[in-house]
Amino acid sequence: MAIAWRSAVFGAVGVLMLYGFAGAAGGGGGDDGRRAEPQDPAMAAAVQAIDAKEYARAIPMLEEVVTRLPGNAEAYNWLAYATRKNGDPARSISIYQKALAIDPKHLGAHEYIGEAYLALDDLPHAKQHLARLNRLCFFSCEEYRDLKKAVEAYEKSAGKVKPAASRN
Repeated sequence: MAIAWRSAVFGAVGVLMLYGFAGAAGGGGGDDGRRAEPQDPAMAAAVQAIDAKEYARAIPMLEEVVTRLPGNAEAYNWLAYATRKNGDPARSISIYQKALAIDPKHLGAHEYIGEAYLALDDLPHAKQHLARLNRLCFFSCEEYRDLKKAVEAYEKSAGKVKPAASRN
């Protein structure tokens, strides 16, 4: 009986791995939470600008993309990412929220909004997205692991804040 049970479990795991269940949860599997290469030329150019760390250049391109394609969660995710990396994590939050309203299972958007919340010293909201990723990622995923590391680093550094009198 135990052998039959183990065979069934391993068979199910094999099928899930064969069909990419971990990525099938939706939203941004792969490196940096990206899906397949963008088909839209403007979005492809914006992603190239982001890869070159030219966030300010990518933002207007992505704003144009989301105007044309308002149902594209990936475009909103990239716009929010560029906005956050360009130094405005507060503004990026509402843009990530648009991506997540379109695709609530977007792994990259959950990771990155969590990082934005950490940049704003909002650990509880970051942990909410970490918990969501934990539920979405069947066998863990890169986005969950990356946000978990960021949360742990934040928590570790939070105890090392210097008193105001000694910051000079």
